Order: sequence, then structure tokens, then C-alpha cells
Amino acid sequence: MTERMHTTMETHPDVLEMRERFVLAERAAATQQGQAVEAMALITGLYMAASPWIVGFNGFTTLAVNNLIAGVAYALLMSGFGHAYERTHARAWAAALIGIWMIIAPWVVAGNVSTTRTITSNIIAGAVGLCLALMATAANRAGARRGSRAAGMMGR
Repeated sequence: MTERMHTTMETHPDVLEMRERFVLAERAAATQQGQAVEAMALITGLYMAASPWIVGFNGFTTLAVNNLIAGVAYALLMSGFGHAYERTHARAWAAALIGIWMIIAPWVVAGNVSTTRTITSNIIAGAVGLCLALMATAANRAGARRGSRAAGMMGR
């Protein structure tokens, strides 16, 4: 007969790997850079959502609703960044797409909404949002590289 090895969940390799990734994620999110990106991304998302009323183009209903939805989505995608840092790669890329959308929205959204105010506000907010999302992606990659190097050193 074969002997069966009984292991507990605490010693399962997948659980150990998940714990290690969580520790690395918490460390990365605790950095000043991670916290700064998260805070600036939240502020950027809130500005995107409120920009029609701040800048004064809320009369363009289609663009105002577009900015409101895009801004709320951006803030939700990027604001929880520290708590689920290891999963932010896909979320940061989605936020980058929202940043790109904000840049092109004045020309794509229905109606004649491309005025100096709308274009300037959306390009600046979209560019800042895109840069912050790319920074989050880069920080996530750097954390993954540090984690794989640390795991490789521990295996020696």
C-alpha cells in the first residue's frame, strides 16, 4: 500500500505563495510612492467626475455624463490599489484606458462638445490619469521582480 501524506492548509504550497505575495504587496503599498500614486489617482478620478461642474461645461450633457462615469470608474479602479496591490496590473491597465478615453472623449462623444474648456480639461485630466495608471503598473512590476528575486535567493 502507498502511504498518504496528510498536510494541512497552512503548509499547502499555494497558500504559502499567496501569503508571500500578500506580504510583498503590503510592503509595496506601504511605500511613499505607492501611497502617493493612490492618493493622486483618487483625486484625479474625483476631478474627472466633477470636471463638468468645476470647469463649467455641464451644459454638454453627453460629455458631462461621460466624465462623471469615467471619473467614478477611474477612482474605484485606482483607489483600492494598496489593499489588492498584487492584482492591480489589470486594474491599472483598465485605468490607463480610461485616461486615454478622457483625452479623446471631446471629439468622440455625440454632440458638438469640443470647446477649449472641454478639450483642455479632458486632455490634462486624461494625461494625469494615464501617467498615474502607468506608474501603478510599473510599481506592480517592480514589486513582482523584487518578489521573484527574493524567492530565488531563498531557494538557494
